[in-house]
Amino acid sequence: MKQLAVHLANGFEETEAITIIDVLRRAGLNVQTVSVTDSKTVTGAHQVPIVADSLFDEVDYHGIDAILLPGGMPGAKNLSEHQGLREQILQFNQANKVLGAICAAPLVFGDLGILEGKEAVCYPGFEKELHGARVLKESVCVSGHIITSRGVGTALQFALKLVEELVGKEKADQLAQAMLVE
Repeated sequence: MKQLAVHLANGFEETEAITIIDVLRRAGLNVQTVSVTDSKTVTGAHQVPIVADSLFDEVDYHGIDAILLPGGMPGAKNLSEHQGLREQILQFNQANKVLGAICAAPLVFGDLGILEGKEAVCYPGFEKELHGARVLKESVCVSGHIITSRGVGTALQFALKLVEELVGKEKADQLAQAMLVE
């Protein structure tokens, strides 16, 4: 079973995080929520606290198949400032492991220079943060092992695309049908 890590920083977008976690778990994937703060309780952009499964330093990234980042502000900025997460993302990128980010969070990838020559999408107004990327206007963009999405309104599409990339189109289609996604 694939192991996925959804990273949470104070100020994350709650709908994006919960949608990703929920859909991936429905797909039968092992999703671990990871706090990049010094507490397992992380507070979202709309003051909704979520209790993460693990603190960053407790995670063995050798067993993780994908790093996923919900957006929100200042959550995306806080993710970008976490040195340990930055190092893991660079290692995953070098190994061509799945990296996913939605809303403002693709700025983390842009700041690290890993979008150079790739296609990507983000929340409107953050395009300048996607250094070196060809920025598209699609809801979800897959460019090699990097998957990006535009925002809270595209969270379900993003999560289903992650399922498609990690498990297969058949499973993504089954989930979409069961959840009445048209």
